[in-house]
Amino acid sequence: MGAASDGAEIVRLSKEHAELKPVADAVQALARARAEADDLKVMAADPEMAALAADELDALTERLPGLEREVALLLAPRDADENASAVLEVRAGTGGDEAALFAGDLFRMYSRYASARGWRVEIDSATEGDAGGYKEIIATVTGDGVFGRLKFESGVHRVQRVPTTEAGGRIHTSAATVAVLPEVEDVEIEIRDQDIRIDTYRSSGAGGQHVNKTDSAVRITHLPTGIVVTSSEKSQHVNRDKAMKNLRVRLYDMQRQAKDAARSDARKSQVGSGDRSERIRTYNFPQGRVTDHRIGLTLHSLPQILEGEIDPLLNALIAEDQAARLADLEAEFA
Repeated sequence: MGAASDGAEIVRLSKEHAELKPVADAVQALARARAEADDLKVMAADPEMAALAADELDALTERLPGLEREVALLLAPRDADENASAVLEVRAGTGGDEAALFAGDLFRMYSRYASARGWRVEIDSATEGDAGGYKEIIATVTGDGVFGRLKFESGVHRVQRVPTTEAGGRIHTSAATVAVLPEVEDVEIEIRDQDIRIDTYRSSGAGGQHVNKTDSAVRITHLPTGIVVTSSEKSQHVNRDKAMKNLRVRLYDMQRQAKDAARSDARKSQVGSGDRSERIRTYNFPQGRVTDHRIGLTLHSLPQILEGEIDPLLNALIAEDQAARLADLEAEFA
């Protein structure tokens, strides 16, 4: 085994250890608590120790369900891509210029959240809106557990606000679609040369000295599926690599969705349908509120959320998903 393969094996084993350690720690903590409870029951039989043992046993009895739930969650079936980095796609939907501005607001929100967690955001491609924001922006978010926290953001996000161009003060409704795809490095996706068409073109720039004067942008079309990916950096070589990476991500995501669709309804994620055309959240500016329609949660902290403080939303969605996974696990053993 060479140095490169040795290094890859060490990385793989380190990842496995990092995933298994919390499980082992939780199981050991539960075992210690149960053993301590047994000891306290024995002590409670001693008249001299009964009062002290009873107090400690009551406190421990309150802790045990939480420890048991933690172990059950760690042992419940998990998303295989929970710890993966992700590709984040935000696209303006209905609403013209206002939708593009809202797409820009959403991307900024995710970028700030990623920065606060120490994740790296790298823009793969972007098409700016005529009045600002983005008609479409695709970025890779790299870090531990990115997909596990952001996967519930996939779907249609709706905004209700008065556009700056609206003289009459009327509230307009616009929308943007978010897709979060796992970026998995150790999954083989076969892409045959005869199944792809690669085109080069001149990407649109801001003009002036920065305008792209060469056909360096790359568009790859996967003929069997019709998937199209692009990249428009200055280097054609870099663009080809990025576009191929994004194609692999999309093909893998297609496989994931096919597996999800094949599951029975009882085993599907219970937090929404997972359908990216599903309206999942409304941002209401006049009332300063954000409502997640999948779990019926409304928060009156819209400015903070748009500044990237989305943990209250994500934590509630993750808790709902955990409860659903535990219910599935209990149903299996019922």
